[in-house]
Amino acid sequence: MSVLSNEAKNYRYERKFFISEMTRYEIETLVKLNPAVFSEIYHTRFVNNLYFDSIGMQNYFDNIDGVQQRMKVRIRWYERLFGKVEKPVLEVKTRNGLIGRKTSFPLAPFTLDESFYPDMLVDVFNNSEIPGNLKTHLMNLKVSLLNSYRRKYFQSADGRFRITVDSDLEFYGVQLLKNNFLVNSVDRFNSILELKYDCENASQADLVTTHFPFRLTKSSKYVIGLERLYSF
Repeated sequence: MSVLSNEAKNYRYERKFFISEMTRYEIETLVKLNPAVFSEIYHTRFVNNLYFDSIGMQNYFDNIDGVQQRMKVRIRWYERLFGKVEKPVLEVKTRNGLIGRKTSFPLAPFTLDESFYPDMLVDVFNNSEIPGNLKTHLMNLKVSLLNSYRRKYFQSADGRFRITVDSDLEFYGVQLLKNNFLVNSVDRFNSILELKYDCENASQADLVTTHFPFRLTKSSKYVIGLERLYSF
């Protein structure tokens, strides 16, 4: 966990709820009816991620085993999944139980298509402003999953709580050589709601969550995607 030299300053809570048997419209209606008075704050957009893990899939197993302190590394970009990725961002998330923080580094552009192979990202990292110790850490990781989903953003009237609702989940396997991304799984039925807030507002969070008929889950989209594509 010591590969970063400019870690984000503040931790925040991220509580996730896996929702099935409810439409996106029904979920959004419940969000807007919450006593915290949530309203949409940003346009709907697609979020895309390339995830990294160790050769032994340590991040996956740490998540499954409930390890409190763990790290997640991914490249994120928005809207179009395939083709020229103009503004990718490397994100390193560190977690301690339900709280976490994120550090971001802009990356050089790259192209994600049938000619993509993970080793191409070495040049991307070398052409980007990334701390040397983080680059070294990245060399010991492999690309383990590609995913994409539709995200909507909401914020409470007092600005202390944010909610994202992710739907239209898509997961793709990534091969070592050329990729046609035919190993994939698409989920149009389930959604994931995340409630996010600063630690100073933790004592008030139950006033939000008690009005949701959803179950809290520790499973991330990363874990869901891997388990749908592969056998562990």
